[in-house]
Amino acid sequence: MLTDRQGNALSGATAEAVVWFDGAAEAFNLYRGDPIALLDRAIEAAPRFAMAHLAKAHLYALATEPEAAAAAAATVTEVSGMPLNDRERSHVAALNLVLRGDWTGAALALDRHSMRHPHDLLALQSGHLMDFFRANARDLRDRIARAATNWPADMPGYPVVLGMYAFGLEECGDYARAEEMGRQAVALQPLDCWAHHAVAHVMEMQGRAEDGIGWMIAREPHWSGDDNFFKVHNWWHRALFHLDLDQTDEALALYDGPVRVDRSGIAIDLVDASALLWRLHMAGVEVGDRWTELSEAWEAHADGKLYPFNDWHAAMAHLGAGREAALDGILAAYGSGQTGGAENVRWAQQTGRPLIGGFMAFWRGDYQSAVELLHPARFIANGFGGSHAQRDVIDWTLTEAALRGGLSDVAEAMAQERLAMKPHSPVNRRFLKRARGGRMASPLAA
Repeated sequence: MLTDRQGNALSGATAEAVVWFDGAAEAFNLYRGDPIALLDRAIEAAPRFAMAHLAKAHLYALATEPEAAAAAAATVTEVSGMPLNDRERSHVAALNLVLRGDWTGAALALDRHSMRHPHDLLALQSGHLMDFFRANARDLRDRIARAATNWPADMPGYPVVLGMYAFGLEECGDYARAEEMGRQAVALQPLDCWAHHAVAHVMEMQGRAEDGIGWMIAREPHWSGDDNFFKVHNWWHRALFHLDLDQTDEALALYDGPVRVDRSGIAIDLVDASALLWRLHMAGVEVGDRWTELSEAWEAHADGKLYPFNDWHAAMAHLGAGREAALDGILAAYGSGQTGGAENVRWAQQTGRPLIGGFMAFWRGDYQSAVELLHPARFIANGFGGSHAQRDVIDWTLTEAALRGGLSDVAEAMAQERLAMKPHSPVNRRFLKRARGGRMASPLAA
């Protein structure tokens, strides 16, 4: 039987179709090119090539977009009627779980899958992304650690495995090993923008903004190409470094340039745009009517039914644009209980609702309510959605709300907490100065 580059058997494949499939797998691994188009070529060459269909379903399911989720469900239904081996049936089971909104169930199913099939790179990468979307730092690290010990350095995909491991290490706070692993990964495969972004995360978390900008600039040709699916997120990381240095003009220029110039309608790009614009607004930058374009772009994706992390970022744009009717639709979906699987319901009710409520209160100037909602939400937010760097916008908003609301004890405590992590950040130093009415007595802020 024909196999993929890691030796996994492929039901229904032909030699020609495998070439297209391997190309699509590499495109997904590196977030470059168009893996869907390549998979379509594989399916055209071999219509009952099960893994080509299943790879498409994974890509669609991981898009966190309603239309893509529907396409994934249709694909899984189609492939379920084909001859499948044990590994392929295991993919179907995991996909059915995530499409029901059970992200944790799907991620755990792929955990077990990878224990049986440690060289199934599609399963590793898909599981890694599920861990990311549910903010499970431990499995971001340990899913890959288990496989990495069984992954020969000469097997195709080895740098990709190192890059994923680097990000998992970073999210678990093991910054030295994360940076070492990420640098090793990009040395072996310079086009691995996930590994590149893992190193950027290390620098973000350690407050090394100057290093971060240098890292992004030096490697820009490798991650910023037109065919790079992940380029907006890496531009967002560069903008965060500029914000941490109080370089708001540079951050706004990045928003108007590579972050939003193409008016991307992809959900992960919209998340980055909302998060950057919200930070710029809190930094005192007049962002004008940029909110309106972004709010309208969110309407196709943030429906209150699929992924609350997206809904929360859409809420930022709807608030900024003054389009609260769009926001009302999301909250109405939460209230109806028709938010998909049980895990989606829990995320929406326990985390999505208080986050949206806290940001609404902040926007309306009800800073006391914003603090009351966001202070507990910052702890439960680790139950779903994104990275530590992405979720930092919660703490930033909480700190700003406490300052504007005259809650000096909360404001000073939050500023001290932030300075403990990033003692040289101009943003954090200014937080403490404002909280103390202009005094800067903390040795961390000196």
